[in-house]
Amino acid sequence: YCVEFRTESLSHHCALETRPYARWMQYLREGHTVCVACQPPAMDRDTHRCSGDGHNAEGGKILHWEAVGNSKCQGTWKKIRQLEHCSCPLVHNFIFT
Repeated sequence: YCVEFRTESLSHHCALETRPYARWMQYLREGHTVCVACQPPAMDRDTHRCSGDGHNAEGGKILHWEAVGNSKCQGTWKKIRQLEHCSCPLVHNFIFT
């Protein structure tokens, strides 16, 4: 499954990322919708959910995220909805880890 979030805030460290495999961080913006897919091995075998997917975070609750590979690239987002398939542009598609 996939979860859509709206980015509320992010650190300036995301825009400073220049390593080739991590340049995607430069495209993150406040107010953008991002899709995060829950796939194995991040998916819990028993619950079939990914940690941090905001399962019980309805009502505009602000959740925290951190980019893998650059712990200084972090911020907050609000869950919009859960979908069976992601529908965001490729640059805004991510996976839970």
